[in-house]
Amino acid sequence: MSNAITLVLGATGKTGRRVAARLRLRGTPVRTASRSSPTRFDWSDPGGWDEALRGVAVVYVVPPGVPGPAHEFVARAEAAGVRRLVLLSGRGADTWGDSTFGLDMRSAEDAVRGSALEWTVLRASNFAQNFDEDVFHAPLAAGELALPAGEVPEPFVDVEDIADAATAVLTEAGRHAGRVYELTGPRALTFGEAVELIARASGRPLTYRRLSPAQYAATLVEDGLSEDDAAHVAEMFVLMERGLLATTTEDLATVLGRAPRTFEDYVVRAATAGAWHR
Repeated sequence: MSNAITLVLGATGKTGRRVAARLRLRGTPVRTASRSSPTRFDWSDPGGWDEALRGVAVVYVVPPGVPGPAHEFVARAEAAGVRRLVLLSGRGADTWGDSTFGLDMRSAEDAVRGSALEWTVLRASNFAQNFDEDVFHAPLAAGELALPAGEVPEPFVDVEDIADAATAVLTEAGRHAGRVYELTGPRALTFGEAVELIARASGRPLTYRRLSPAQYAATLVEDGLSEDDAAHVAEMFVLMERGLLATTTEDLATVLGRAPRTFEDYVVRAATAGAWHR
């Protein structure tokens, strides 16, 4: 088959690199693409998209950070002979209403779901790995995580499970066509409870403190984020406080045929790897 390659966008990111490794292990021809990959892909530079799409049958799409580009990308994918798209999106994207959060993901969903291609959308809750690979890590390593999240719990999902689900969907043609899966962990925790579990497993006296969204945005700006990006991140917590995203689902079990990994399992793995050591 001439179109036998699976293109993985965001190939150096939390999900992309894990998906690519799983596909290779299965013997699936993979082309990894990102701004720093041998196959360069930049959402702001459409000039490189056609080469990335050459000979591709299936695409794992990590959406751009702004609304709009996904529509042109999907059109080019159709023209290039791509047959299936699997999009990573955010939990409950169709319940966000007038929130300014996630306009980029909602735009990408519109592009993918409105295409003539076979598509699947994976909507994920907050990643457990945000505590050791992303924005929550540095504050925790310093001893305190301060966020605008209170008593509304979050069903943190393990990125390893997202990668397992994405790999299954990417390699099982037809079974997941037109499906939107809401991916969560097996139970919801408050951020305070999550930090307490990390403290116990790591043996460190870590604390959680609640901020207002405005205070958190100001902190992010002090750390180097633009005001727009900081406001976008803070708005996520405003959305979470509505409580619409706090419940768990069975969708991971539906895709994988097993229960999702627990947050405790994630914490033990990360603590054993020294994630929160000084």
